[in-house]
Amino acid sequence: MTMPRSLQMRLGVSLGILLTLLWIAAAATTAVMLRHEMDRIFDSSLQEAAQRLLPLAAVEIVGREEEGVTQHLADLRDHDEFLTYIVRDDEGRILLQSHEADPAIFPEWDGPGFHTTATHRLYGEDALQGTIRLTVAEPLAHRATTARDVWAGLGLPLLVFIPAALLAIVLTVRSGLAPLRHYRDRLAARSPRDLAPVACNDLPVEVAPVGLAVNVLLAQLKSTFEAERTFAANAAHELRTPLAGAIAQAQRIQVETKDTGAGHRAAEIEASLKRLARIAERLLQLARAEGGRLRLDHLSDLRITARLVVDDIERTAPNRIALALPEHPVMSDLDPDAFGIICRNLVENALRHGASDEPIEVSLGEDGTYRVANEGPVVPTEALGRLARRFERGTAGTEGSGLGLAIVASIADRISSKLTLQSPRPGSSSGFEAAVILPTASRQPTPPRQASAVFR
Repeated sequence: MTMPRSLQMRLGVSLGILLTLLWIAAAATTAVMLRHEMDRIFDSSLQEAAQRLLPLAAVEIVGREEEGVTQHLADLRDHDEFLTYIVRDDEGRILLQSHEADPAIFPEWDGPGFHTTATHRLYGEDALQGTIRLTVAEPLAHRATTARDVWAGLGLPLLVFIPAALLAIVLTVRSGLAPLRHYRDRLAARSPRDLAPVACNDLPVEVAPVGLAVNVLLAQLKSTFEAERTFAANAAHELRTPLAGAIAQAQRIQVETKDTGAGHRAAEIEASLKRLARIAERLLQLARAEGGRLRLDHLSDLRITARLVVDDIERTAPNRIALALPEHPVMSDLDPDAFGIICRNLVENALRHGASDEPIEVSLGEDGTYRVANEGPVVPTEALGRLARRFERGTAGTEGSGLGLAIVASIADRISSKLTLQSPRPGSSSGFEAAVILPTASRQPTPPRQASAVFR
């Protein structure tokens, strides 16, 4: 028999089967003991009936005028006669018998005491030096019927008791496993990035070591992730100064050299260094997105951050961005720096991959939905699901770190939202749109219904 995988069902089934077997064994033992006791009581009744009847029968027979005459006792009223008897003399003649007595069931006299035939249990007594012999008989079927009634009395309660006991066992086991269900719910409610210890004080003693082991594992994972994030942040931060110096030296070489080939190589070095600087900046943003605190204890207007980021980008890309902001403030507890990272990465992604002769449409809705759309070719369906991965670029020849959309997706995941990328953009047969629903003071963010991707 294969036991169920559920611990609750396993305990319920095991305890139910064990309880049923124990009850059956107890009932069977009780029935055997009762049957033995009933046989003793029935034998005692036979003996007592014989001893009471024999003196009366002797007086009746001795006082007769005629000897050897069989006398039948009259039946006063109808009743079940379980005990029948006959009185015989020493020659075997029947002198007295009960009204339902059948002489055929009484064997020849074999002395006083108990005797058993195939159908009856008998007891004999004699008096007057063996000249008067009384035999009382009881059908064995009567005893068997009584035994069956006892068995039924012990067995029928099983039909009510066992289901009730099984229900009680299931409820008791369920109540006992409630701390495990609460612990499971606490684990299920955790976000993938929440590595704080899980409360396990209410776990049973047998399971508490499992909770402690889980907390130790979470602490080790947190330490490992913190070390990775710290290394990435420190490495990117330390690269800033030498990269800035190297870029300055490359620019100086271009100014001072008269060798056209050297100047061209210096320009290539400068471009490579700037690309490395952008990657270092993205690594810093990624470390910030994965390790920093993104929700604050106070609210701020998201419109201000969006305007500042767009104004800063427009210094290098004038007249390329069409910004649409609501008239009323969009208050949110999202860290303005985190929202700035979202704005900058999505807008720079659109500028890098969008058509140069079409404006980039940037909008912030009163419900916290931030959208960036650009004109351009439709992204193939097979490429949409990969674009939010790290170091995934839209086309082989596209410049970029391959981290922009991954950073935005990481921030969105940590604020219980989702980066939605669509191509073509809604209402058009071409282009791309990236959207993130941000937390606002009026509601919590909900994941968008449709998930697609766009080039970075």
